[in-house]
Amino acid sequence: MDQGLKFSKTHEWVKVEGNIATIGLTDFAQHELGDIVYAEPEPEGTVVEIEGIIGTVESVKAASDLYSPVSGEIVEANHDIEDEPEMINKKPLEFWFVKIEMADPSELDALLDKDAYDAFCKEEQA
Repeated sequence: MDQGLKFSKTHEWVKVEGNIATIGLTDFAQHELGDIVYAEPEPEGTVVEIEGIIGTVESVKAASDLYSPVSGEIVEANHDIEDEPEMINKKPLEFWFVKIEMADPSELDALLDKDAYDAFCKEEQA
């Protein structure tokens, strides 16, 4: 599932199809958070800038916001995660938060590929 994914340093993954960026929480982040007990995406129609809040998760350890790695408008929010937040722990690369119609696809150039993201996570743990 991680073919072609991009990653942010705030631990979101991005899958791009056309001008739509699907965004979720990385496996590293869900592992660090522990058992997720609450998740809520921002609603459709929300316009976000890079690093704008696109969702919230709460775990047994902490609460955390998800930040948008791209600017644009949320065109779809995954409300299934509100009913099944634990699925983020089980399948983090399948359970997305929002889909954003990108304002500037060149912003994707600032994101990390899988190898660079894995190296970044190792540095954070050191």
